[in-house]
Amino acid sequence: MRGLGLRLDLGGTGAEAVIPALFSGLCDDAALFPPGNTPLPDALPAHARHLSATYGDLVGPFVFPVARLDELTAGAIELSLTLPGGPATLEPALDRLAQIDGATAVALEIAAPVEQTAAEFFAALEAAADLTSGCEVFVEVPRGERRAGFLAALVGGPFAAKFRTGGVVAEAYPDESELASAVRAAVTTRVPFKATAGLHHAVRNTDPHTGFEQHGFLNVLLATRHALDGADTDRVAATLAERDGTRIARELSDLPADVVGAVRTAFRSFGTCSILEPLEDLVALHLVPTSALADEHASADEGAHA
Repeated sequence: MRGLGLRLDLGGTGAEAVIPALFSGLCDDAALFPPGNTPLPDALPAHARHLSATYGDLVGPFVFPVARLDELTAGAIELSLTLPGGPATLEPALDRLAQIDGATAVALEIAAPVEQTAAEFFAALEAAADLTSGCEVFVEVPRGERRAGFLAALVGGPFAAKFRTGGVVAEAYPDESELASAVRAAVTTRVPFKATAGLHHAVRNTDPHTGFEQHGFLNVLLATRHALDGADTDRVAATLAERDGTRIARELSDLPADVVGAVRTAFRSFGTCSILEPLEDLVALHLVPTSALADEHASADEGAHA
């Protein structure tokens, strides 16, 4: 598959590893996006700190909206560009990116305009194949009646899927049955996928401030594992609905290396506006050693004594 397998590093299995292979590159840094909305002058140095920290192997590329490329200045950085305007916006976006020294697109997250059918979208995307060479390409699969057509078009092709798993309104969150259907469809047809939005914590929860039902990223990992084992949609949905973090963590920690590789080949990553929240959850569940937070504790101590 063109563009797939470029940045998934399943290292981190040695005795010195801080981030286990199951979580390597799992968290794409979407600090610029809601609800975080971190200002760019703060988000860029924070991303660099994350990458150089003890937990750096957890962190993927910096997710960047194509509409804001004019704000980006020269500097070495790997980007996952979001293109909500569809394939037609690829050429001008990459032309603009080429003018920014040091910035490289390692992934492209491309959505389909509401008026575009699956056939039209993929014809346009295939026509732009020269532009996307060397990048992982994620197609945002629309919800509703267009979903089946987009999922079918991805099967056997060079592109991966992107599923939206939340947002700033309750309606943006698919329920466990809807998400289970999407995950199972992707896994059974060998279409890799990423998730975006709403995965603020490791385990399924109800947000105490908004009341939104939020999916957990560990639930999605385990649901992927069950789908790989041939679980039906109801079983996958039940895994997504599970709220016992200890139980989920125990099952994930027991996965052999070959299964870890299969799970992460299927579930590539998820976008998160906070890198530290997922990390803190992983530490709390004893899936990542407390030493992963050493850099953050040192920074906090320096700030307290400044």
